[in-house]
Amino acid sequence: MSVFLTKLPFYAKLSNLSNKNNITSVPSKYLSRLLLLTISTQSNINHHQYKTFSTINYEVNNRLAYITLNRPEVLNSINDLMPKELSECVEKANNDPSVHVIILSGAGKAFCSGYDLTYYAQTKTNNAVQEMPWDPIKDYKFMKKNTEYFMSLFYSLKPTLCKIHGDALAGGSDIALCCDIILMANEARIGYMPARVWGCPTTAMWIYRLGIEKAKRMLLTGDKITGIEAEKLGLVLKSVSQEELNTEVEKLAQRMATIPINQLVMQKLMINQALDNMGLRTTQMFATIFDGIARHSPEGLAFKRRAENLGWKVAVKERDLGTYDWTADASIEIKNEHNDNKS
Repeated sequence: MSVFLTKLPFYAKLSNLSNKNNITSVPSKYLSRLLLLTISTQSNINHHQYKTFSTINYEVNNRLAYITLNRPEVLNSINDLMPKELSECVEKANNDPSVHVIILSGAGKAFCSGYDLTYYAQTKTNNAVQEMPWDPIKDYKFMKKNTEYFMSLFYSLKPTLCKIHGDALAGGSDIALCCDIILMANEARIGYMPARVWGCPTTAMWIYRLGIEKAKRMLLTGDKITGIEAEKLGLVLKSVSQEELNTEVEKLAQRMATIPINQLVMQKLMINQALDNMGLRTTQMFATIFDGIARHSPEGLAFKRRAENLGWKVAVKERDLGTYDWTADASIEIKNEHNDNKS
């Protein structure tokens, strides 16, 4: 319970505890019980619109917090600010006694297309690649911070549901897979294509969701798969038609929202600790370091040069089709009738 109170320091804001004298007059051994009882019975069903972040939209309605990635003009691609604002919104929802469940989605045509490659790959001056010789620990600190921001969804005391439409690719898949439960549109796509060159999924959630063989199937190909296949692999809870997606997510979230917050927190902490005991943090440490190596390897630098010289769309197409030898830094011709299926 001490963890819960540390994460949710809002007792002074509760209406029936608004008088500071009331708080100090309650014996300490009963205070935590009183707070948890008040929190779990809180049923604020009013709609709240909070200040608009630069990259996120945050709203609360009927016990649900809605966090929406809000850069639709670039398919919600990740810039330097989005990971931090995402974490701030998760914290806001955890600190709100009216919120029981968090729903994460994306505005516009997609959930999230990954990191903004116009900035990170195509532009010559940015944080993605250092001047040589590079400092791997400096790179690790930068990427570890983003990993921790994404993982705020996993370590959120309150349940997090992810609603995927359109694409959830590369860094966008990192964000989605940090959520507790994912529902996906049938035709939506998810994948980590930088596994082919220039990346390693820093959150490493593929292995914990899929197991050894299926995680290798995804990361040793860098393929994108639809919601239907993602459900078959066990990567997401459910795949439904685009028309049914909102209804299915709302139905599940509202079902959870009828449960007291303290019960939701206890169940989630109990389940999450199993992954921590399996070495989740250690795996993420290696994955984040490997991600830095992938961007500074000879092949990674070749990809970066290609993106700078020809544009990231050309480099990404060559990466995903397998028509470029990044080690030789030269185009190759692969006669494979299945190539078209990987675009």
